[in-house]
Amino acid sequence: MTASAYVLIEGAAGRIHRIMEELKRIPEVTACDAVTGQFDIIARIEAEDINALGRVSYAKIQMIDGVLRTITCNVINLG
Repeated sequence: MTASAYVLIEGAAGRIHRIMEELKRIPEVTACDAVTGQFDIIARIEAEDINALGRVSYAKIQMIDGVLRTITCNVINLG
């Protein structure tokens, strides 16, 4: 069973399109959309476990040039 999360991403002005391009190159990113509001992009990521999700968020997504801040929201199973 895999773990998944949504990553809320705040990007620098003028960098959103480039960040989206970089996100699409990360194998664990299954979807990403530009959004309005406090954050600029929401990405869905999947990995083998919660630790691997953390590594994707910190070692891959946060290292993209122009990413200012992220919040990772782990998906939980209520049923």
